[in-house]
Amino acid sequence: MRGLAAVPSYVVMQPTTLCNLDCAYCYLPFRAADRRMPVPVAEAVAASVNPWAAAGRFSVVWHGGEPLAAGREHLAALIAPFGAGVEHHVQTNATLIDDAWCAFFVEHGVRVSVSVDGPRERNVDRVTRGGGPAYDRILRGVTALRRHGLPFSALAVVGRPEPGLATELYDYFLGLGCDVLGVNIEETEGVNVRGNSHDAGQVTAFWAELVAAWRREPRIHLREVEWSLRYAAAVLDGTADDVLPRRLDPIPTIGHDGSVTVLSPELAGFTDVRYGDFSSGNVLATPLAEILLHATRTPWVGEFLAGVEACRSSCPYFGFCGGGHAANRYFELGRFDGTQTAHCRNSKIHLLEGVLEHARDHQSPAA
Repeated sequence: MRGLAAVPSYVVMQPTTLCNLDCAYCYLPFRAADRRMPVPVAEAVAASVNPWAAAGRFSVVWHGGEPLAAGREHLAALIAPFGAGVEHHVQTNATLIDDAWCAFFVEHGVRVSVSVDGPRERNVDRVTRGGGPAYDRILRGVTALRRHGLPFSALAVVGRPEPGLATELYDYFLGLGCDVLGVNIEETEGVNVRGNSHDAGQVTAFWAELVAAWRREPRIHLREVEWSLRYAAAVLDGTADDVLPRRLDPIPTIGHDGSVTVLSPELAGFTDVRYGDFSSGNVLATPLAEILLHATRTPWVGEFLAGVEACRSSCPYFGFCGGGHAANRYFELGRFDGTQTAHCRNSKIHLLEGVLEHARDHQSPAA
């Protein structure tokens, strides 16, 4: 993993900055403003994406704000320039999903991922703009997806990894009906300045408990756990060097205005006196493929890559983590060439330790 790949595996598109919720841990700075992506931005992105998709699997992830707040007509206009080989995904709070949206997902082949943090009492941070609970609206949207037989993924944010929570969450999502589950320990980033430091043993125990719950009834693809097991198996097989790609995926995020921010969608929309607006160009002025080809010239990107090399030389978990995320370094450390962050510990180091702890505790006795 040295430098950036010239071709990403997916792009993130921001159809609107607006979100109809006001979650306490949200990192987005302009979620109260409805700044919609013009169709020419999508057309410019599609000009690079369509040839990539013709060469192999490629995804466009619609991520806001709340993408559905852009409206069906506008989102359809943004999707239209992309070729048939492009897979479309939407990350949504589900509060706007109804029968009409379900028909839209079927018509446009959109795969849905729902943000929900577990049962009602675990969703206290997910509130409407008036401060009211959003859970019933989320559940109504999920019910619509199930009524139409649409598969969906789920993404849960965990603010306090406490004993018993992992089992509770896994059982809840089994009942919810999702086929893939991602679990994020809350991160300090963007406009969310809440601390994310936790007791190491408690976080490790949370992940170990989640593995145990999954192994009892592995009907859901558990994103973090399955990746950890894949890495552990590669270590045992002596193929760990082949797990990570040779170059970092640039993960270009296309802002509503066409600006391109690489590596971390969470940096889009922010500015800094040292780094500027973090963008590497704008698709309305320069083709996306050309922007990515020269993205390492963006000063903060070079600083981040130096940090990746520092991780490589100092961290025994590098083969699993690959050097962490740019936004976590910036928002936690104030710069990009630092190394370990609280996010690294919560969601990488203690994750792998939890998986291994569960394996040690449940290994078969010698014959």
